[in-house]
This record gives sequence, C-alpha cells and structure tokens, in this order.
Amino acid sequence: MSQLHVDTVLKSFGDKQVLTDVYLTCSIGEIIGLVGRNGCGKSTLLKIVFGSLSADNKFIKVGNSIINGLHHNLIKYLPQSHFLPNHIKIKTIINLFCSNEGAIKISENPLVKPLLNKNSGQLSGGEKRIVEILLIIYSEAKYILIDEPFNGVSPIFREEIKKLIVENSKTKGFIVTDHDYRNVLKIATRTVVMHDGGIKEVKTTDDLVRWGYI
Repeated sequence: MSQLHVDTVLKSFGDKQVLTDVYLTCSIGEIIGLVGRNGCGKSTLLKIVFGSLSADNKFIKVGNSIINGLHHNLIKYLPQSHFLPNHIKIKTIINLFCSNEGAIKISENPLVKPLLNKNSGQLSGGEKRIVEILLIIYSEAKYILIDEPFNGVSPIFREEIKKLIVENSKTKGFIVTDHDYRNVLKIATRTVVMHDGGIKEVKTTDDLVRWGYI
C-alpha cells in the first residue's frame, strides 16, 4: 500500500527558519492531527507537501512516485481561504470539479442539497466550507491535506466535517490542522505537534505541554 513520505523539509523566509528538517508520514487509513501555535509553520508545511510552495529542501514521495511539484491526482490540499468561484451555481461547480460518482455523493449530502441551485456568493462561510471539503474528499487523490477546516463554522458543520473525514479515511490518508487541538484529537488516529520547526509525536496531552503548545 502506498504511503505519503515527507522528509528533510527545510524552509526559511528571509532570515527566519520556519521548517528545520521536518519528517512526517501518512498511510491510507490514518488521520494525522497536525497541531502547533499560530505561525509555527503548519500551513507552510502543507503547501510544500502539496507543491504550491517551494522549499529550500524537501523529499516527498507517494509510494514509489517522487513528488517534485503539483501532483493533483495523488494529493489534494484545502487551504484556509475559500476557493469556490463566485457567481456560479453550486451544482455546476460540483459537476466541474468531480467525477460522476463523486458529484452524486456530494449532491446527495443533506447539507448540500438545499444549496445546489444557489450561487457560491450566496452561501455562508460554513456552507462554503462543507462544499469545499466535499469537493476535496471526493476527488481521486489518495492523500488529503486540510488546513483549519473547523475555523468559523457552526457546530452542525463542524460535526459533519469530522464525520466525513473519519468515514473517508478508510480509503484515504488525511493530515488535518486546527487552531483548537481538541477538534483534531477527537478524530486523529495519530497526533503530531510542530515545535521549533520540527515535528514531535504526541501520545498524551502531557506531550502538548512538554513541547510548549498548551
């Protein structure tokens, strides 16, 4: 079974070293919770893994395939900012982004059904987020990177997002960040914390204290 393997990732912005020799793996069936203080480099790491941001050094592969740039059929990334195009109906966006099978699954979701004939500009932040997450999850990519999916969404959307991630982790691997570690711990099969530009394994909440996160 293919594994996402991230190794020797270095990234600096000017004189500031943000990532220092990061090592991380994710397998199909895993939900990796990636936590850390604001500005510690979580989003930077996900963008580098996805390929939308260059690194000073990196080694990334999925199975035997070495990833040097954007590799949309293997890895998908959900940024913190919304990406749905404005003034286009949700059902049109779904059909453009997804295969027929994926489009059917998304369109049948009870939270999405009432939105199908609305333009994306008419949706609330939570409604946009649930559509965006479904588009990413039901893509053909085997590894899904999700950045702050719970931020600013109502409890009903938050719980639906958690359920979707857990259900789809049977056939995909996930790396999920959130500013509130409790959201991540509830669904993660393994949790890591970013500390001084590197990755530390978290076994208990005591480790979050040990590595200066809480």
